[in-house]
Amino acid sequence: MGLLFKNKFKVNNILEKINKKAIIKRYGNFFIGCLLIAIAYNLFIAPNELVPGGVGGLAIIINYLFNIDNALTILILGIILLIISYFILGKEKTTATILGALVFPLLVKLTENINVWINIDTSQLLLSTVFGGVLYGFGAGMVFKAGFTTGGTDIINQILSKYLKIGIGKSMLLSDGLIVFSSAFIFGPTHFMYSIIILYIISIMSDKVILGISDSKAFYIITNKEAEIKEYIIKYLNHGVTVFNAKGGFAKEREHVLMCVLPTKDYYKLKEGINEIDSEAFFVVTDAYEVFGGE
Repeated sequence: MGLLFKNKFKVNNILEKINKKAIIKRYGNFFIGCLLIAIAYNLFIAPNELVPGGVGGLAIIINYLFNIDNALTILILGIILLIISYFILGKEKTTATILGALVFPLLVKLTENINVWINIDTSQLLLSTVFGGVLYGFGAGMVFKAGFTTGGTDIINQILSKYLKIGIGKSMLLSDGLIVFSSAFIFGPTHFMYSIIILYIISIMSDKVILGISDSKAFYIITNKEAEIKEYIIKYLNHGVTVFNAKGGFAKEREHVLMCVLPTKDYYKLKEGINEIDSEAFFVVTDAYEVFGGE
């Protein structure tokens, strides 16, 4: 049995405390973020058959091929992935994605006729790509910053990371990359190129809203709860940890520094998790603009 289960800092308690912090503000930001994503999706992205990855991108492809409602496809795919997640990833990780998997398709359905109320000429692909990407990315950033996700391919990314032994970043590149790449054969090379652009804009905007402009964050942590924090990062956030030997410049005492690089969307969980495990821990967070090697 792991160390976290042998003391009061059990992972369930940590995650519960994190989820209870500023709960009204967090849920408010989550809902507004999902609403912005849904508006961008129905106003700019879906009408122009742009495929920004995720279950939303798959829904656009399926709608084109089989004329099935986008919101219905997103909901069905989300439920299927939740069931798969429950059996493969476990109850805790599945619970964290249920809300987004249900709320997002509902808002997509409620805003599907928004172009009737907001009269914007979305026939210009470049303008639709830029404004759709900015609005979608801003909403996604609000959702991630509040500690939530919209479900969907986030589940696939975690499964790929677990069984292929690769990092979450590489998993995202694999899953979303395949979805976007498939659009080239369905909608043609022009839409494929615009889909790449919108995916890039979404990534930049969501990172900017959360913290900085990088895809990853590097944590440097000095703590008296080294074993507990290492296990929390490795077992429950699915990221690696490097331990450095260090010596204080003033006290000359030897200590360890934990270094972890993880996707920006997981910044909130690690920051709050460290505070819950060791409120006196010292840590520095920096932007990691490029990450090579490792898993």
